[in-house]
Amino acid sequence: MKIFNKRARFDYKILDKIEAGIVLSGGEARAVRTGHLNLTNSFAKILGSEVYLVNANIPVPGKKDYSPTRSRKLLLHRSEIVSTATKLKAKKLTLVPISMYTTHGLIKVELGLGKSKKKFEKKELLKKKDIQRDIDRELK
Repeated sequence: MKIFNKRARFDYKILDKIEAGIVLSGGEARAVRTGHLNLTNSFAKILGSEVYLVNANIPVPGKKDYSPTRSRKLLLHRSEIVSTATKLKAKKLTLVPISMYTTHGLIKVELGLGKSKKKFEKKELLKKKDIQRDIDRELK
């Protein structure tokens, strides 16, 4: 199961990728494996020497007093955290989750170091897609 964050590639130019583990409760892990997950407005934040995934919506059915958008800890090596923190500060980048997937029974998050796109860059991309779609339609 692989769940993508479609807004990440639209809003950011992804410069570098990092794979991280995530700390989830049992119900959350079950929800991710079944595909009940929304990463659209989420981002990652470095607090001290730890990385947290903020605002990822993982709803767990049948649980009371549960916040589906709580912050979740991401598991990275210390050297990876230090290198990403220096890149974030030096180049004014954002740490964005690109996708969440399962490998060998573990749930992983693919993070991307992204620079936000300007409004005109997004419009140009949409124009190019429309033109390409029209060309493909004509060739059929």
